This record gives sequence, structure tokens and C-alpha cells, in this order.
Amino acid sequence: QRLAQAYSTLEALYIADGHHRAASAVAVGLKRRTAVAEETVAQEETEEISGTSDVAAHESFLAILFPANQLRIMDYNRVVSDLNGLSAEEFLDRVAQRFLVERIEASDHIDTGSASTASTVDAESLPHKPRKKGEFGMYLARQWYRLTIHDEFKSDDPVAGLDVQLLQDNLLSEVLGIDDPRTNPRIDFIGGARGLAELERRVDAGEAVAFALFPVTLDELFAVSDAGRLMPPKSTWFEPKPRSGLFVHMIS
Repeated sequence: QRLAQAYSTLEALYIADGHHRAASAVAVGLKRRTAVAEETVAQEETEEISGTSDVAAHESFLAILFPANQLRIMDYNRVVSDLNGLSAEEFLDRVAQRFLVERIEASDHIDTGSASTASTVDAESLPHKPRKKGEFGMYLARQWYRLTIHDEFKSDDPVAGLDVQLLQDNLLSEVLGIDDPRTNPRIDFIGGARGLAELERRVDAGEAVAFALFPVTLDELFAVSDAGRLMPPKSTWFEPKPRSGLFVHMIS
């Protein structure tokens, strides 16, 4: 009761991660609720109901709560397997129709004194790490580029204005033909915890192009949810993450 009272003072709880699991749990709960109700009616008709005050397992599911000021949203980056039939030059020309494309020269990189120590450089200081909203890093043919979306393609809509959606609408869909990132096998997603080196490794190993994004802010996530909308797929990588497999809940 004390916990319930404490939580009742909060204006809202936001599902930061696991909304598909939450939605599935709700769907199962509603289905089981209907089935139990039908079973109860059948038992009453045959006068076989025993009665119980226990809360059924399907009426709840496990969750963990974090204060917003103890959460960090990291970037959730993209890698694409091909250029949709375009040459590298044609692809860059198409991208330049909606983005300012700047080639990042090797001299722009921080001098670490040794190539072997490059992995120790603070990723936030790298020139191809997006520094602000509307800016993207792109790795193509062993070369980094900085992309800055033109103002006319920005949006004040809480979802359409997100960087992840700007990239989707103006490049991934428009140029690379990836209309549904949820199901298209040509795109993969790299959590920010793995760093930009993983983007380089994937492209150097045979993927066509990778994109580094500026992280979504908590205020942006709250604005989307407050508007009754959903975040685009694979748009947030939250830290910390609870370990998997600590709890198993059987739904009866």
C-alpha cells in the first residue's frame, strides 16, 4: 500500500524500453481475462464455482522503474547492405539534394600519437560523431562524411522532427528504398554502446554504408509519448539495462 501510494503521486510513467513486450503482455492479459470470465459463467451455470480472491497471474507483468535523471539515451545507429543500385558517386549526389555533405579529412582527426591508440580517443570528440540535432555521421567506402539536413526538410512534429525519422524519410527511404526498417533485411541496427568503430568494421567487412545519429533526448521521448504517439523503431538505446534472465514469470 505504501508503494502504491508513492507511485500514485507520479503524473506519468513512460515505457522507455520494451513497449512491444508490454503490449504483448496486455494482449495476453485481456485474452485470458475474457477466457476466465467465460469459464466463471460456465461454472456458475453448473454451480461448480469455488471462488477465490487471488489476483490472477495474467493481470500483471514485471517492470522496472528508473528515475529519468538516472537514465542515459545513447545513439542507435544504422548500417545498410547496399546502395540500392547506385554507384557511390550517384548515391552522394542524391544525398546532397537534402543534406549538406562534408567530407571529413584525415587531418580533422585528433592526433593520438599512434594509430594503435585510436580506440582510446573519446568518441564524443571525434569529428564524425554527430554533435547536435540534425547532424549525422556517414561512413562510406572507408571515408567519413558529416551530413547536415537542410532546414526545409526539418519538422516541428514530435515524431517527424526526430533525427531518426529525418534520416528515415529523407535518405533511407528516399534514396536507399528502405520503406519499412522493421522488416527490410537490408538494414541493421547498432546500439551506441558498441561505438562507431563497429560501424567502420561492418562497412569495411562488406556492408555498403553506415550512419551515426545524435542521441534522442528524454524531452523528445516525453513529447512523443505526451502526444499519444510512438517512437520510431530502433530510435533509443537506454542505459542502464537490467540483466536478462533474472526472473521468469509463468502466465496461467
